[in-house]
Amino acid sequence: MMPQSVKVFMGGTFDPIHNGHLRTALEIQQWLGVEQVTLMPSKAPVHRQQPLRSGQQRLDMVRLAVANEPALLADDREVISTDASYTVLTLESLRRELGETAPICMLLGMDAYLSLPHWDRWQELLTLCHIVVVKRPGWTYEPCEQMAQLSAQHATEEMDRLLQSPAGCVIFRELTPLGISATQIRALINAGRSPRYLIPDAVWDYIQHNQLYSEQKTEGK
Repeated sequence: MMPQSVKVFMGGTFDPIHNGHLRTALEIQQWLGVEQVTLMPSKAPVHRQQPLRSGQQRLDMVRLAVANEPALLADDREVISTDASYTVLTLESLRRELGETAPICMLLGMDAYLSLPHWDRWQELLTLCHIVVVKRPGWTYEPCEQMAQLSAQHATEEMDRLLQSPAGCVIFRELTPLGISATQIRALINAGRSPRYLIPDAVWDYIQHNQLYSEQKTEGK
């Protein structure tokens, strides 16, 4: 059993959270053998389109989605922060909370990983955490020169290195593909169709109750 001090988290807009997010987090939790994986909604992402719903609404949906799964946990630190949602600031916050020696693992999709050179202070990320890159089967790895160099310097196939050291490694993990996207879910709801079985029922109930993603109320499930 791995130490409980290992911190594994996945950030995102979660607009809304869906079963693809949840399945990814759960598979990583089981693969690493850690107690929990934390889901951390961003307040105002810096490098992508702004979410349609407020940080509090998206946090509410994440909390509902993980309420009955002890292996998953919601974290409100970015939503309640007065700072912009820069990943490096979140990692510094986690370091202050957990100390310098605790392993921290950040989950990123392959597209996000390959875009790291556009992130604020991106060269510092691996001094603060490990990165677990989640890739879909058949994904073509085509890094720019900077990312090819980063991967060559930091990539490992040894999972134990992530769990026994605080930061500095990149590991690639192929997971079960679930072809679900938040964009697809929002489009269904806006068209008056049900997204049931793509998102948890508790999240769908919340969306209907608050009439999110559509000007018209969607009835039933």
